[in-house]
Amino acid sequence: MNNTTSLTWGAFKETLLANPDLDLQFQYAENRWVDASYHITEIKQTPITSVDCGGVMNNWTEIIVQLYEPRAAQQERAMKVSKALSIINVVEKKLPLDVNATVKIEFGNSQFDTRQMYPNEITVSGGDLLVDLRPDTVQCKAIGRGGSCGTTTAESECCAPAVEKPKVKLVNLAVAAEACCTPDGGCC
Repeated sequence: MNNTTSLTWGAFKETLLANPDLDLQFQYAENRWVDASYHITEIKQTPITSVDCGGVMNNWTEIIVQLYEPRAAQQERAMKVSKALSIINVVEKKLPLDVNATVKIEFGNSQFDTRQMYPNEITVSGGDLLVDLRPDTVQCKAIGRGGSCGTTTAESECCAPAVEKPKVKLVNLAVAAEACCTPDGGCC
């Protein structure tokens, strides 16, 4: 996971608990909002285990809240935070969610490819709890550790092999064959 300012599930849920009477709105791009008819279709908990290009194993957990936007608008106001909390309670009765996990919101519609985004900022505006969503960027974990990914002379900290490869001496076989198969060349 590359987002260094990500929100934990515990902090996200605390924000919801502090604002149960507000309408829960999601902004997925500049001036583009998830339609008020959205549903929370599922909440996923995903443990991630990876090995990066430097051979370092990484582990983290993500909680992914999936939003579904019906094709036809069904209501003018978004769901109340209390409704979202009731869905979370149903989920947590079956699946205890890791409070330290990173939160992502999964959303897509006919004009916006489905993707997982991070809650960038959560603010209160009037009667709304506004969740601004932003995508993560791909980064090299080795660079984040102060190493490199083959882009500098510190390459050995990441992608270069741990042992130096032996140098192979190239031989011109035509010349070698002539030298070998002459009288006193030692080939016969």
